[in-house]
Amino acid sequence: MKNFNFQAPTSIFFGEGQINKLSRLLKEHGNNVLLTYGGGSIKKNGVYDAIYQELNNEFNVVELSGVEPNPRLDTVIKGAQLCRENNIDVILAVGGGSTIDCAKAVAAARFYDGNPWDFTANSGLVKEALPIVSILTIAATGSEMNGGSVITNLETKEKLSFGSRFVIPKASILDPTYTFSVPSYQTMAGSADILSHLFENYFNKTNDTMVQDGIAEGLMRTVYHYTPIVLKDPSNYEARANLMWASSLALNGLTGSGKDGSWSCHGMEHELSAYYDITHGIGLAIITPRWMAHVLSDETAGKFAEFGRRVFDLPKESSKIMAEKAIKLTYDSFKAWGIPMTLGEVGIDDSLLEEMAEQAVAHRPAGSVPFAPLAKEDVLTIFKASLEEMTF
Repeated sequence: MKNFNFQAPTSIFFGEGQINKLSRLLKEHGNNVLLTYGGGSIKKNGVYDAIYQELNNEFNVVELSGVEPNPRLDTVIKGAQLCRENNIDVILAVGGGSTIDCAKAVAAARFYDGNPWDFTANSGLVKEALPIVSILTIAATGSEMNGGSVITNLETKEKLSFGSRFVIPKASILDPTYTFSVPSYQTMAGSADILSHLFENYFNKTNDTMVQDGIAEGLMRTVYHYTPIVLKDPSNYEARANLMWASSLALNGLTGSGKDGSWSCHGMEHELSAYYDITHGIGLAIITPRWMAHVLSDETAGKFAEFGRRVFDLPKESSKIMAEKAIKLTYDSFKAWGIPMTLGEVGIDDSLLEEMAEQAVAHRPAGSVPFAPLAKEDVLTIFKASLEEMTF
């Protein structure tokens, strides 16, 4: 295990009715609020009205609506300008990971004179940020409890991230009932995203990380258990609650601290959604089992076998056989949920695969050591394999 510094400073208010804490949480930071949200689903499910009822005309509220599923740089710049013009004290981000990611970039950009896209090349440029309070409406990214943000630059066709402790939300309200109305497509995409966060940290070359891996395995089992339940019964409170909490714990540092190395599938998927604007979790579900199959070797088989035994309860066999079965179960689970499992089903053909593969490798952190190194040819092979159904 590597040395690490772990902090999880976000105050979590979990459960039905916790929105009654909202006014107090905002008042800790000021009265001028930037309310940030996406395409309007919070108006349909009643969250928007509940927010204004709680605020009770005690705050000056400016709205930044229409945040995109892959939040765009232009929206970040617009939000930062609204903050300056209205002397915003605190940002209230309501929605899923995209809205919260956008709010983080806006919070940092408020105090930065340059282009906030600069953060993706150097997170150290973030020296200050507005405080953020979030209300989560979908279990997926874990952005409600971490300092990571992903934004998209349409001009350069890039989707890149930055991270800073300055932008970790001060408080997050997690009410599982707010996820009851999430459509099945977004629900399964969210679960795939949670699993991918766990996979990226779990499949790692750092030795002797039993604590982190044990937490990850428990969270994986939770996602695999409750996702089919929620897809059949969207208003099942316990299922929604378990997925929501798993989302937060999957990427708040618990499973990644003490480990070294870069992620693989997220970098590849970011190219897909940068070029084609597809749903992030769906792209991850398509890419992940092909990546697993591509990197399976004598060196990596043991970890995949361990995954199969502890998450899917596979009986003890040779590592190679267990690994292959675990990969098949990963693929079959996504397919059983109803996720489209080929690139063609989400509108991606082979015309830009090589260009995206080149970009995926170019954006890998310098000097990083992934679970299994990937050159451009490896990424291209994985992309091409994702055009067709997997056979086992």
